[in-house]
Amino acid sequence: MGTHKHKLCEESYFNSFYLEHIQAVNSFAFYKCGDKAASLDFVQDAFAKIWENCSKIDFEKAKTYLFTTVNNLFLNTVRHQKVVMSYAKASPYMDKTNQNPEYLLEEDEFKQRLLLAISDLSEDQRDVFLLNRIEDKKYREIAELLNISQKTVEKRMSGALKILRKKVDNLKI
Repeated sequence: MGTHKHKLCEESYFNSFYLEHIQAVNSFAFYKCGDKAASLDFVQDAFAKIWENCSKIDFEKAKTYLFTTVNNLFLNTVRHQKVVMSYAKASPYMDKTNQNPEYLLEEDEFKQRLLLAISDLSEDQRDVFLLNRIEDKKYREIAELLNISQKTVEKRMSGALKILRKKVDNLKI
């Protein structure tokens, strides 16, 4: 086991690791952000991080590290643009019975307040909230993705919801 530890620091091994995973991780990144150029950036940054930290990363865990890093890079840039897009598309948090112009204006203001409130959450809370509400991930999946316990996911989520409910009136979540 010990002998494998720094394998990633050998260029030839790193290259074959790269070739072995580039396709899958590229697809993953593209699926996350839907943008070819951006997904390529995430992937290249993630591989660069692995190369920089090659002596610290366990060879057995390198693939997990790669995907987690891409996901974290995505979550860090996702903040505004993705949130705005997703909420604009799906705002399931208000009662939709009444679509008059004042209502639509209210809904717009409501979205703005919600977005503002989301951007005020701590990074940990925001990641969990977005993965759950926008990407429809189960707590179990979020726990695996972020490498934390399901209990921690639940705690962050309930903290996030508490803050959002306090800041945004008639929020139905």
